Amino acid sequence: MKRFLLAVPLALIALPTFAQNTIKIGEINSYKAQPAFLEPYKKGWELAIDEVNKAGGVNGKKLETIFRDDNATPGDAVRAAEELVSREKVALISGTFLSNVGLAVGDFAKQRKVLFVASEPLSDKLTWANGNAYTYRLRANTAMQVRMLVPEAAKLNKKRWGIVYPNYEYGQSAANWFKKSLISAQTGGVEFIEQAAPLGKIDAGSVVQAMLDAKVDAVFNVTFGADLQKFVREGNTRGLFKDRPVVSLLSGEPEYLDTLKDETPSGWIVTGYPWAEINTPEHKAFRSAYEAKYKDYPRLGSVVGYATVKSIAAMLKKAGSTDVAKMQAAMKNLEVMSPFGKITWRAQDNQSTMGAYVGKLAQKDGKGVMTQWRYVDGKDVQPTDEDVKRLRPL
Repeated sequence: MKRFLLAVPLALIALPTFAQNTIKIGEINSYKAQPAFLEPYKKGWELAIDEVNKAGGVNGKKLETIFRDDNATPGDAVRAAEELVSREKVALISGTFLSNVGLAVGDFAKQRKVLFVASEPLSDKLTWANGNAYTYRLRANTAMQVRMLVPEAAKLNKKRWGIVYPNYEYGQSAANWFKKSLISAQTGGVEFIEQAAPLGKIDAGSVVQAMLDAKVDAVFNVTFGADLQKFVREGNTRGLFKDRPVVSLLSGEPEYLDTLKDETPSGWIVTGYPWAEINTPEHKAFRSAYEAKYKDYPRLGSVVGYATVKSIAAMLKKAGSTDVAKMQAAMKNLEVMSPFGKITWRAQDNQSTMGAYVGKLAQKDGKGVMTQWRYVDGKDVQPTDEDVKRLRPL
């Protein structure tokens, strides 16, 4: 039997062309483990991608995202990063939520010499003690957000503070920065009673009772997500928050207020995001576009995802290339307009100047809201250049 081979001109073979026409970004995050923050994050991300691509892309190329879930574990995150770099040939990687995961991917970026734009992990080690030339971070870090709250805590002039935090890098760092900063800011002796809880597994009843037994004068809270909800419920039930001030990281973010609803405690001093009341031109434009696309209001994760993409797009445009050295050069003092206003990516520590809102919790129509809020620019709570040299040994 004769076999005939059909000669097909090479020009007619459908070869993949996306590599020449797109820039691929690898996005790694804890989507399944932290949906309250990361579902809005992904929506904000995709809104920004749509805006960039509809405007012609970056230097004539469209942006394409390849998403990976890290299962909230450093090992899975590093494996995902390796797959994205080696197999998918992404130009850079981004994302991560938990601090320990972000630190692991930051180390991977250093070892593999690939650009990593960390959007969310708050560990100050990411850009200071463990900082490297390939790792950049968008959000105000733990130390910055603690510094936003400490002046308010010092005004309370309380001597015996209970501290509750998730027992991993972010929580430990927040507790240490709070103790160090409050001792410097407040005259007179200060005492701290600490309650470290496993992330996602807080025994809230025991934590609350321990603070009541210790007769603390005030509370500094670092829990978030489901742990925060349990802590608030037990604290409300057992009277921990009655006539006892609370200073709390992140608790004014709508991701967490959405779940607290009418359990939201009043008067807590918090960092957060009063999305409905920010009426600057850049935030109104973002909010309107987000609501039009998703028929929902933005959360803080939405802002973070959106601003990450806008930063990456601005960097790529300035670099004119996906060469790592050129992207690194483009990130130095890069200025980007975000929903919170203009931010700068500092050359001295690869940290952006994106700030946060500080205010108090209250209830409105059965939901938690922020009142008496103000925006704290990140540049006002960042270390000096001399301090960076000490904090960031390279």
